[in-house]
Amino acid sequence: MMVYLDNSATTRPRDEVIEEMNYMLKTCYGNPSSLHHLGFQAEKKVEEARKAIGNFLRVRNDEIYFTSGGTESNNIAIQGLINKYSRQGNHIITTKIEHSSVLNIMKHYEEKGFNITYLDVNEEGFIDLKQFEECLDDSTILVSIMLVNNEIGTIEPITQVREIMNKKNSKALLHVDGIQAFGKISLDLAKWNVDTFSFSGHKIYGPKGIGGLYVKKNVLLKPIIFGGNQEEGLRSGTENVPGIVGMGKAVEIIDSNFESESKAVFQLKRYFIERIKEEIPNIRVNSLIDDRFSPYIVNISFLNTRGEVLLHYLENKGIYVSTASACSSHGKGKSHVLQAIGRNDNEMEGTLRFSFSYSNTKEEIDYVVEELKKSIDEIRKITMR
Repeated sequence: MMVYLDNSATTRPRDEVIEEMNYMLKTCYGNPSSLHHLGFQAEKKVEEARKAIGNFLRVRNDEIYFTSGGTESNNIAIQGLINKYSRQGNHIITTKIEHSSVLNIMKHYEEKGFNITYLDVNEEGFIDLKQFEECLDDSTILVSIMLVNNEIGTIEPITQVREIMNKKNSKALLHVDGIQAFGKISLDLAKWNVDTFSFSGHKIYGPKGIGGLYVKKNVLLKPIIFGGNQEEGLRSGTENVPGIVGMGKAVEIIDSNFESESKAVFQLKRYFIERIKEEIPNIRVNSLIDDRFSPYIVNISFLNTRGEVLLHYLENKGIYVSTASACSSHGKGKSHVLQAIGRNDNEMEGTLRFSFSYSNTKEEIDYVVEELKKSIDEIRKITMR
């Protein structure tokens, strides 16, 4: 049996997405900037995808911009806002558990003399709102907070963040990294008064190499990519039309199936955690079973094991999981997220992330738990001699 539980790293595109992309590659292959009929057809398909995403997010179509993926979306938003508003201040607030595509931008601007505050989190991964309120001041130009953490699934309290910003009459802009939230949890960008929101296609059963950025009307960004002024000049370059259309199709399907798929995945997550607790001793579950955590992510520390070793044991059984974020798993060192929530070395070394999709089944979970138990028993016999 092959079981894929690394859906936070990437997902298998739905068949309907692949079919739509094949049509674009074979038949509707014009450049949307061209003035002839093939160009017009391609442009029409791009705008249909933009409309589908705007409808899903309940925002205006002209507030959606296409990019090459989540990393570029975060860069365009954060760098664009900093470059536009740097004359108003040099203070930026983010968290200690952001994705590398945010943290590395912050390091870059810290080296350029900006004052960066990295908010602490508690043992469940939630930001310290009191610390946030205390450090938010007149020099703050940007607040950048991930909505769903990619390693442990914590859903940050964005509504309370905005309430504090309003209470203090802050002029800072609010960027939300929504890459693990998009299509996975309920969103209301207008109600939350988010200024920019990044998302990606390959996390939602769409293609790789395509993403998007919501920019609230009247929020101004300085572009960081220049060229032919595509995407209203915010992201120049010939559009990835098959990718855009594929992502649009993935969003249409999610929009239709959102409630049923979310409910099914939540039940699967509950079942998985309960089985693990029953079958495997000496563990620490880092992702709780409630509505403050994504239903799609489970992070568990298996004490007295090594995550990398356990990962390959499972791989030999046809089970695919992750030790951390795929974007940082090739790097050296321990998970900055697990360090921030206070996990010790033993817990960090033995941690795996399991991330689900709509297509996973209870039978697959039973198989995974069975093979996990065997593998951990074997590893512990060696490590605990």
